[in-house]
Amino acid sequence: MDLFQTIIIAIVEGITEYLPVSSTGHMIIAQKLLGMESSEFVKVFTVNIQFGAILSVIVLYWKRFFQSVDFYLKLLIAVIPALILGFLLGDYIDAMLESVFIVAVMLVLGGILMLFVDKWFNKPEENQEMDWKRALKIGLFQCIAMIPGVSRSMASIVGGMTTKLSRKNAAEFSFFLAVPTMAAASGYTLLKLFTNPAGASILTDNLITLLIGNVIAFVVAMAAIKFFIGFLTKYGFKAFGYYRIMLGVALLVLLALGY
Repeated sequence: MDLFQTIIIAIVEGITEYLPVSSTGHMIIAQKLLGMESSEFVKVFTVNIQFGAILSVIVLYWKRFFQSVDFYLKLLIAVIPALILGFLLGDYIDAMLESVFIVAVMLVLGGILMLFVDKWFNKPEENQEMDWKRALKIGLFQCIAMIPGVSRSMASIVGGMTTKLSRKNAAEFSFFLAVPTMAAASGYTLLKLFTNPAGASILTDNLITLLIGNVIAFVVAMAAIKFFIGFLTKYGFKAFGYYRIMLGVALLVLLALGY
């Protein structure tokens, strides 16, 4: 990876990680457009720069991470389904990550859903407390995002809204849930790398690239989170739905034309 590719992929990660548009899908598309080969390090980089995005949530919401043990218990309950499925289906998920077609189809289907989310699920109740049932249901919804192009943010926010959380509270819990989910995914990827005899050298030879990527993802993700909360509270999901549909259709057309 050269410096330009590093900066572009990190910006894409920072912008899209917490928006309901699929960060994984956008990074796959960006890699294809940049002509990047799916090397061992590229795979590690696209997962590892999530640490920068994770840190942005912790910095912005640091008070919430010191409020109670119960907060962490709810996060644990919500992350367990993804940990189990990720462990069991890891190879299948890795295989799907190579498919732009799957990303395109999921972008379109998810975009259609986004057009109706506010009508179907934006019915918050007075009780907005996060209990274990809500946490578990959100965690189960998050598992859908293991299909590239679905969007972890979209799946978990919709999951929260089906439990009658407000859009803002559902989005914020989605941010919090991203911390253990992405930390586990990043840690697992690094562990797999170290089981490779050449893994340690791959990592040490590219430490500067990883550092640059994480710093950029951190800064951009902070701005994206602030924008998203304000936009979502005021306008809802439709704009993201139209964007997903247009991007997905454009990709399908390009694939049909042989690009």
